[in-house]
Amino acid sequence: MVRELLVPMLQAAFAAARAKGVLSAPELPPVIIENPPNEDFGDYSTNLAMLLAKGERKAPLVIAERLREHLPVGGEVLQEVKVEKPGFLNFYLKTDYLASRLAEVLGDPGGFGRSRMGEGQSVHLEFVSANPTGPLHVGHGRGAAVGDCLARVLEASGFKVHREYYINDAGQQWLTAGKSALLRYYEALDIPVDFPADHYPGEYIKDIAKSNTYERYLFADIAASAQFQEAIAPGGLLPTTFDEELVRKSATITCGVILGQIKRDLEQFRVRFDAWYSEAELYKGEKGGLVQQMIELLEKSSKIYQRDGAKWLKSTDFLDEKDRVVVREDGRPTYLASDIAYHDLKFQKNFDRYINIWGADHHGYLARVKASLEMLGHDPAKLQVLFIQFVNLKRGDQPVSMGKRTGEFVELSEVVNEVGVDAARFFFLLRSADTTLDFDLELAKQQSSENPVYYVQYAHARVASLFRQAAEQGVAAEALGAAPPG
Repeated sequence: MVRELLVPMLQAAFAAARAKGVLSAPELPPVIIENPPNEDFGDYSTNLAMLLAKGERKAPLVIAERLREHLPVGGEVLQEVKVEKPGFLNFYLKTDYLASRLAEVLGDPGGFGRSRMGEGQSVHLEFVSANPTGPLHVGHGRGAAVGDCLARVLEASGFKVHREYYINDAGQQWLTAGKSALLRYYEALDIPVDFPADHYPGEYIKDIAKSNTYERYLFADIAASAQFQEAIAPGGLLPTTFDEELVRKSATITCGVILGQIKRDLEQFRVRFDAWYSEAELYKGEKGGLVQQMIELLEKSSKIYQRDGAKWLKSTDFLDEKDRVVVREDGRPTYLASDIAYHDLKFQKNFDRYINIWGADHHGYLARVKASLEMLGHDPAKLQVLFIQFVNLKRGDQPVSMGKRTGEFVELSEVVNEVGVDAARFFFLLRSADTTLDFDLELAKQQSSENPVYYVQYAHARVASLFRQAAEQGVAAEALGAAPPG
């Protein structure tokens, strides 16, 4: 707001100095207003004189003085403007002006800082969307913090935001989670198993397999299976394969339990969604569901061809680096097939903009998704993807790489329980999402000015103290148009 006042002041000062003949540059470069590193150098500062030096062929200090002479010092806003080497203009604002702005802010707590930029526009925002095959880890936490913050900023700018979580509950990873739990259930009964290296080894899978929920819904099916009868017989055989329907039932229960935990973790993290869309829904209904209908539609328009027994999407015709398989040789659709159907479904809802937040390892996926959108007659420019870089968890100088229950990664809930929701969200947002983040757990807990969270909380406490002092002097918060911070 103040920057918006200072820029036209400088533009007017430059025009006045040119009219007087003391400056002669043909045009004004972009005006940059910054916060000085030290309050002794004023409330705001600009290097405009240094940017003008080449065109003016004058020393920046001279240019700065000539600009200062034409600034409205002593008016409503500026108390003083000082020139400092090598040519900075430092602005000192009037206390009365700052106080009037504070009253304006406090008098409109629901509207200050908001805009109407997005009024009348809708945004479909999909974020987190972690597979329900394991708990949320710190990488998901960063995506959750970025997505939730983005949604709030968009809403504060007038956009109508729809938050959606896409549940990947129909692919091979989902089935692998189901088989992993089945094997752990056998282990819990002291039946030896050969646990595959590509399955989920975490303690959370063991906890699910031992739970009353798992046994209540699956015991009868497991006990009736041929594999179970063979395993418990004298000299029993180790289970190596399972009935497909039993694996699906196990996957439904296992991933359902995990999804419930994901929802609780996100609620604790103060992240909400308007909709949770299941990938399995894309396969339901007549003619194989939306996935099969989408494949047939693309085949009819010659956007899909067959090669080596598989079906390929002609994505190179739409700037992708190579064509992509959408149906495997054995007839199973790939993840891309369901993702195309999901995006087609989203675009049929006619939002003005679509934003996805993906992990950094999905960079190569965007071209094929945009290619499919264009094939289906949608505008791919309406889709924007933010890529979230990885999080390096540390304790001081020591890396933290192993979680308590997973054996592979650190769960988001572990971090939140240790440092708190506010600190976790703050640290996840400290760096641009497209850069790797070092998250120091010990720093996040420090009660010192080195911890940026503590510094902000300290500022909040000081503001609260001002309200208390005002109340002690008989000035009620309501008289300022606001309630004191809680």
